Amino acid sequence: MNPSDENIYHALFTYTKALSVALGYRDLLTSLHSQRVHDLAMALGRHCGLAAADLGALKVSASFHDIGKIGIPDRILLKPAQFDDGEWDTMKLHAEIGEKIIAATEMEGAQRAAKVIRHHHEHFDGSGYPDRLAGEAIPICARIIGIVDSYDAMAVVRAYHSARPHRAIMEILDAETGIKHDPQLMQAFKTLIEQSPLRAAGA
Repeated sequence: MNPSDENIYHALFTYTKALSVALGYRDLLTSLHSQRVHDLAMALGRHCGLAAADLGALKVSASFHDIGKIGIPDRILLKPAQFDDGEWDTMKLHAEIGEKIIAATEMEGAQRAAKVIRHHHEHFDGSGYPDRLAGEAIPICARIIGIVDSYDAMAVVRAYHSARPHRAIMEILDAETGIKHDPQLMQAFKTLIEQSPLRAAGA
């Protein structure tokens, strides 16, 4: 990363770090998940040889991809069961809320990171949200976050499901490749995750 890109995104990351502390007090599990997503996303980004500016945007957007959950009511955010349709529609708003929160800093680099946050739930086939982008129209950093976000969400215990073993997660991700996930990035992730300390337990 060249010094200018590094300084831009380091400043943005430092300026917004208080948000992660706030999220931790609101929802500790989401805060811990965001840290793991950051670590996996950065490893995958480096593995794929992303440009310096992309790595900078990825550092911020992966760390704060779920920051919009601050704006989701507790009755939904902390619900110990699966959502009904109306609750799910509300939860989906976290991507757009997160975009607005990061963009509101008005710092250099914030708009780019905010767009990644907005699009981290888009699907490769265009079936995601909020804008139904498809393929390479989805920012590469958002495609990376989509993969590692899905992996980590299945690897840990949630109120509505048990942690899945690594191989079971990979079978699901394989089935979703080309639908939710970028096939080329998935190939890179499959190589990376086998050596990662964040690899889920089990065969």
